[in-house]
Amino acid sequence: MKRSYRKDRMAEEIRRIVSELFLRELKDPGFKRLAGISDAEVTRDGSYATLYIIVSCGPDRDAADESEKKEVLDAFHRAKGLLRQEIGTRLQLRHTPDLIFKIDASSEYGRRMDHIFEVLRAENGGEA
Repeated sequence: MKRSYRKDRMAEEIRRIVSELFLRELKDPGFKRLAGISDAEVTRDGSYATLYIIVSCGPDRDAADESEKKEVLDAFHRAKGLLRQEIGTRLQLRHTPDLIFKIDASSEYGRRMDHIFEVLRAENGGEA
């Protein structure tokens, strides 16, 4: 299968722009739990861009709960118009992709796997 470098570059630029806007311009209280945008993917035809969002949690917890994740997703949906406008302007696109937001659960999965490995190591007497 042929690899589309244009699509990959566009996805990375979209991720960078949205991250920058989050840090400097978006003031919605729903963003208070956001840690960052882990990845972006653009469809082959450039009509959709999916942004994977990492939702932070407090230092005393391993993962954010569902209400916190929903709050962040709702904040992104409220800011969707501004984000698309900025992406289209900064990238000088004729057709700006529609944005899709998804929670990235890979960090939670990684923490669970680390915990399982720690338990297994403890059961085996600390051997790796």
